[in-house]
Amino acid sequence: MESAYQVCLAFELRDRGLQVETEVSLPVVYREVQLDVGYRIDLLVENQVVVEIKSVDSLMPIHQAQILSYLKMSDKKIGLLINFNVTLLKDGIKRLVNNL
Repeated sequence: MESAYQVCLAFELRDRGLQVETEVSLPVVYREVQLDVGYRIDLLVENQVVVEIKSVDSLMPIHQAQILSYLKMSDKKIGLLINFNVTLLKDGIKRLVNNL
């Protein structure tokens, strides 16, 4: 389900004139070598906002830790953790800030 939500959200944001990248790779630098370990940002909006999409019963601390790690690794400040498995979407959105 998350992949369908991702495609639809990217479509809606682009339809509103925003620049959106999907599945943005986040390599890890280890001993001065970039390694692709499979980390991917679901959506990167306007090269500023990291969006992580979930469809779970409830958001867990690990989900917050994931997006905070992505913010640090990508050197971005603002993140949105969006859980689509809620009655009202506004109840499934959590904003996170990386205090660089």
